[in-house]
Amino acid sequence: MSSADGVWNTTMNTPMGAQKATLTLATDGGSLTGSMSGPQGSIDLKDGAVDGDSLSWKADITQPMAMTLEFSATVSGDEIAGNVQLGAFGTASFSGTRA
Repeated sequence: MSSADGVWNTTMNTPMGAQKATLTLATDGGSLTGSMSGPQGSIDLKDGAVDGDSLSWKADITQPMAMTLEFSATVSGDEIAGNVQLGAFGTASFSGTRA
């Protein structure tokens, strides 16, 4: 079991303000699967990868507009932190703690 496995309460610091989401992550070797749920519902993660404590994945959202979010994160103990590419809207930081 990887240190990334489990449920995380995260906050993204986006241009539209702080967006809270719950991440559910599961690793299997070098692959990462899971989901991200928030006020707009739940989205399955795609193209997930894990390399030690470094994670990356994508999520296709439809609200407030359609775009693919590209996440990169590092897990340290019970904390997760990283950046998310917001399509054409630049990059936001996010962080969270194990639920």
